[in-house]
Amino acid sequence: MRMGCLRLLPGLSVLLSLALRPADKALGASASMACARWCPLHSTCVNATACRCLPGFSSSSGEIITNPLESCDDINECRLPVPVSCGKLANCQNTEGSYYCMCSPGYRLVSGATNFSNESENTCQEIFPTWTPPPGIKSQSLSRFFEKVQDLGKDFRPTSAKDTIKNVITALDELLEVPGDLEALTLPAQHCVATYLLLFLKEVLRTLAMNIPEPSFTYLSRSDTELSLVIQEQGNGTITMGQSHARMQLNWAEAVGVGELGPTLAGLFSSHNMQKLLANASLKLDPETKAQLENRHEGPVGGGQPRLLSAVNTVFLSNKNTEKLGSPVNFSFSHLLVTPWPRQQVFCVFWEHGPNGSGHWATKGCRMVGTGNTSTICQCTHLSSFAVLMAQYDVQEEDAALAVITYVGLSLSLLCLFLAALTFLLCKAIQNTSTSLHLQLCICLFLAHLLFLTAFNRTEPRVLCAIIAGALHYLYLASFTWMLLEGLHLFLTARNLTVVNYSSVSRFMKKFMFPVGYAVPAVIVAISAVSRPHLYGTAARCWLSTTNGFLWSFLGPVCAIISVNLAFFLMTLWILKSKLCSLNTDVSTLQNTRMLTFKAMAQLFILGCTWCLGLLQRGPAAHAMAYLFTIINSLQGVFIFLVYCLLSQQVREQYRQWLKEIKKIRVDSDKYTLSSRATSESSKTSMVRSQLLPEPFT
Repeated sequence: MRMGCLRLLPGLSVLLSLALRPADKALGASASMACARWCPLHSTCVNATACRCLPGFSSSSGEIITNPLESCDDINECRLPVPVSCGKLANCQNTEGSYYCMCSPGYRLVSGATNFSNESENTCQEIFPTWTPPPGIKSQSLSRFFEKVQDLGKDFRPTSAKDTIKNVITALDELLEVPGDLEALTLPAQHCVATYLLLFLKEVLRTLAMNIPEPSFTYLSRSDTELSLVIQEQGNGTITMGQSHARMQLNWAEAVGVGELGPTLAGLFSSHNMQKLLANASLKLDPETKAQLENRHEGPVGGGQPRLLSAVNTVFLSNKNTEKLGSPVNFSFSHLLVTPWPRQQVFCVFWEHGPNGSGHWATKGCRMVGTGNTSTICQCTHLSSFAVLMAQYDVQEEDAALAVITYVGLSLSLLCLFLAALTFLLCKAIQNTSTSLHLQLCICLFLAHLLFLTAFNRTEPRVLCAIIAGALHYLYLASFTWMLLEGLHLFLTARNLTVVNYSSVSRFMKKFMFPVGYAVPAVIVAISAVSRPHLYGTAARCWLSTTNGFLWSFLGPVCAIISVNLAFFLMTLWILKSKLCSLNTDVSTLQNTRMLTFKAMAQLFILGCTWCLGLLQRGPAAHAMAYLFTIINSLQGVFIFLVYCLLSQQVREQYRQWLKEIKKIRVDSDKYTLSSRATSESSKTSMVRSQLLPEPFT
């Protein structure tokens, strides 16, 4: 019996637990219902006899309420005995059960948010930057404009961002349409005011645009001032924005600001009225643009003030670091009708800020892709305020006297080089290593001068002009390379003072002179042609373009050769001076030394050292140096014929022998002619006699 009862105990315990659970639930529910009957609003039940006020609320007796007649009232955190601190430029705003901080009117959070929770999150700053007048500039109309804009900033609300933008643009139009005392300012002061206005408007419009909820916004004022905005949280690829004055094509990745919170923004602001302050500004050309003008026989910009053709277009992005973009921005500017006129050029320019607010138009980083009668396409690698400008340039007219000297001098040189080459080929008595050097130099100079005179200005067709430029590049480099070998040979000869044909100098020169003389220039020209073939030939002449320093592919080797030849020249003179001053020198060596001294002095002209005069064409003496440079270097062939042929005793003797042979041939020819005439005359006389005499009678 006991064993059976024991077996039933577990089952009974389960039944009892199941039976008791509904009772417990019922008791809990009744207790909760009792608590809910008397707990006031904004409180929670603690137990059957007490309630607790929610955070942000309190009762007269404290946090815990035991009296059903008490209530939980809102705590005003902004008016506590020790109120919540939101920090500077911010106010506390109470809400039911909580509070928040908000920037004071005229200020906003850097993040663009509307409120924050505590002082540590306070980044309040002025909606519009504080303006201080430019140094030394006093203008009541300008001061009134900035006061209007500051007042708009104090009353600004995010919901009214569009209206504020329109009011700012209207205030600007009113300022520039009736400039008032701005017109009385000097040009530098007007340019300074324009610089301040452009920078100020860029910051104001960027700030206001960040509060526009729509993805885009455009506005055209009554004064034809345009604003185009694109606002996106995320974006990629290329966007095109703008209206009638200008259109911009931008890689959206460039608009994203590093560390900038909020949406990404791109804006384009165009104003024709800004021309009144910037119309008479100067223009500064970058070296590449200057080189392009020079390649077209055009000179520096001058002849009056540049003329603005388009509106002044200001670009602003969320990204504030736009001085050097990863990918260029393309612009299409609409402008006034351009009538083709000689000596005028259209430029893509930007307003470059100078010290103390000054500025000028500049072309650095911007290039013109194409232009038409009413529009121009530009490409820029940075962002600023842009415009299309037309300026006059000075045509670089060639000096007629210099042209005559060049053609006459080169023509004489061609004749002398031809005679010298024939002499070196036909005169067996003087043929040696030195003569071979002279011959190769004459051949290269002759071909270079001949091509220069006949084809230098033949710029069409373009491909032929490029080939001519490449050939001139090679021939003149080869000429200078042979001049270098001439200088080396003269130095080694002066040092040895032996007969060149049988010296080690002769063997050395024979082995290396042809590979050096012709292969080295070929390598330089090949590298230049492969790297930048489009820079061979310009619109004005078949020569190397000065763009991107390409001309140094010729000037670099030439300057190096001239420097080395000058060193050889000075060392040769030093060696010869010591030989001439030596008392132990025999007569033959002394004569050789004197001859080499004379040759060394003449080599100063022959080795191309006089090309250094081209570097002296600067300042007041530039004109005189240009004439001296042209005369000496155009007659280089004449100097070669004079020194190596006419002043050489062996060559003169050979010339006398040739003249004797020519004279002998002429005398023999004359004798033959006379004898032929006599024979002819006697035959004619016999014939006449035979005709006059009667026939014999048979």
